[in-house]
Amino acid sequence: KDSPGQYFAIEEYFLQKPRIAAIKEKHINLILKVNCYRDISLDDETAVNPPPEQIADSMKRRYVNIRVDEAMFLSEPDDTHMTLFNPDDELLELVKALSAGEGLFVWKP
Repeated sequence: KDSPGQYFAIEEYFLQKPRIAAIKEKHINLILKVNCYRDISLDDETAVNPPPEQIADSMKRRYVNIRVDEAMFLSEPDDTHMTLFNPDDELLELVKALSAGEGLFVWKP
C-alpha cells in the first residue's frame, strides 16, 4: 500500500502481449502438471481429466474454475495470477514445487 514503487505501471507492462501470453502458458503448464498427479475437472462439468488441449484452450479463452478434489483454481485469461482455494496440505506442497519449476511462486496471505 505504501510502497514507493510503481506497481500499476509494472502490472500494465505485464498485461501487454506477448508477456501476458507467456504468463498464461506458465499457468497452463502448472495445471497440466498438477493433472499428472491429481484428477481435475473444468467448471461444473462431470467429465474428469479433459484432454490437455481442452484445458489449455479454456484457460486461454475464458474464466474457468478448475476443480481438484475439494480445491479449486480460478484462472482468468487476462490475469497475471491464479487463485487456489481450499487446497489440502499435499496439494499445496505439490503446487509449490510445480510452480517453482515454471518460474512462478505461491503466495499465501
